[in-house]
Amino acid sequence: MTAAVPDGGASPIWPKILAALAGMAAAIGHAPFDLWIIALIAFAMLLHLGAAARSPRLGAGLFWLGGTSYFAVALNWLVEPFLVDAATTGWMAPFALAAMAGGLALFWWLAAYLALRLLPQASKGARIAGLVGLLLLAETARAVVFTGFPWAHPGHVLIGGPLLPLAGVAGAHGLTLVVLAIAGGMAYFGTARPLAAMAVLSVLLVVAIRLDATVLPPPPPTPDAPVIRLVQPNAPQHLKWRADMIPVFFQRGLSLTAQASARLPDLVIWPETSLPVLLDNSASERARIAAAARGAMTLIGAQRFAGFLPRNSLALLDRNGEILSVYDKHRLVPFGEYMPGGMVAEALGLRGLAERLDGGYRPGPGPELIALGDSLGQAFAMVCYEAIFARDLARTPRGDWMVQVTNDAWFGRFSGPYQHLALARLRAAEQGLPLLRAANTGVSAVIDARGGIVAMLPLNTAGALDAPLPVAMPPTLYAKTGDAPIILIVLLATAGLLVHARRRQALRPGP
Repeated sequence: MTAAVPDGGASPIWPKILAALAGMAAAIGHAPFDLWIIALIAFAMLLHLGAAARSPRLGAGLFWLGGTSYFAVALNWLVEPFLVDAATTGWMAPFALAAMAGGLALFWWLAAYLALRLLPQASKGARIAGLVGLLLLAETARAVVFTGFPWAHPGHVLIGGPLLPLAGVAGAHGLTLVVLAIAGGMAYFGTARPLAAMAVLSVLLVVAIRLDATVLPPPPPTPDAPVIRLVQPNAPQHLKWRADMIPVFFQRGLSLTAQASARLPDLVIWPETSLPVLLDNSASERARIAAAARGAMTLIGAQRFAGFLPRNSLALLDRNGEILSVYDKHRLVPFGEYMPGGMVAEALGLRGLAERLDGGYRPGPGPELIALGDSLGQAFAMVCYEAIFARDLARTPRGDWMVQVTNDAWFGRFSGPYQHLALARLRAAEQGLPLLRAANTGVSAVIDARGGIVAMLPLNTAGALDAPLPVAMPPTLYAKTGDAPIILIVLLATAGLLVHARRRQALRPGP
């Protein structure tokens, strides 16, 4: 996806260096660093450089450089799946990261080019506003184009800070608007009026502190709330499917399921693809799970064939280990769980990195609620990276809570698992629903309806976590409206800005 992006010919090197550095600095606003204030300053620098560029091509080129460095740092975990079998696929890692970072940055290039091309003689403030509006629209497009990849949006830097409650009002794109609007204000005042830029940042900090103090936490669970056990077997990916290690990890999961506690759990949750055999051939294994669960139902990640179609599934087992219901993952990871190109890719012998069944997985019919009985209600099911797609929650009736099972061993030991956890927190804050997350190597967590982490198991640690089911909040504004209002507002405001600026230019007397 990378390509030589024109930058308007010969130009000073320093703006290019600063743009690349700004992109890298903006990326450390994401987990595990959560340096969101640094990210705001970095985005302000990139907006200033773009608005000050002497041509649309140069400004767009600076945004492409900034975007490429931003995505390369934020998504550095993309190299990890290629290193599981480093001898075979390790050589692909740098090329995959470069292609992904450069390709995603093309959305930023297009936004900057259009903004500067349509506002060639506008004021600095108008150019910055145009960049903010079109960059936000480009990010909304990035979330849906080619199945979408809504990871590392600029607004995601606020997940680890006190402004996360705003997600319940306007979602991830609303957070992105907040980030870019504040950065735009700092960029406007930055060089001519540095004290004003500092004032913008200071006001933000005060608002953030006040917001964090005034948002009420969810009420505590009632004494009779159902208890849920999260099982984290910690099976490293390079060992997970080795023949001699499969029974080791399965037995570890059974031991954690049967672990003594003051109160027996009502539900046990195992991570993605935890069942070591195909679901329909697992009567013996399911009986052992039921015995270990001691009367609790179990949700377990499994693989199965629906007819001749291989699926990555989440199965609900009753107290005897019988299959009550199955949810099939419908958002599959391109190049991981399947190869784009279908039969052509299959004929060429190309396989997804995470593919376990011949031909790759096939998607399920769509998002679903899992009925768990009167005390546990209905849970919105998510397998692995389905949790990054906020819009899927609008496709089902509102559930009582959310569950995510995942195998983040593919994401390595550094930033990937923590960013994935952060996006789960964002889903909870958007919907006002608690989310329980069982991850193979971590981070397994209980997340309340405000997006706060109630309890968690550390990364790369085997363990079991018991917690009462957190209380759901009333539907948030975002849960009722989705992304449409914020996108419509930004679209209309940006269009109005462009029309106004063009009219002013047309009325300006000629030389």
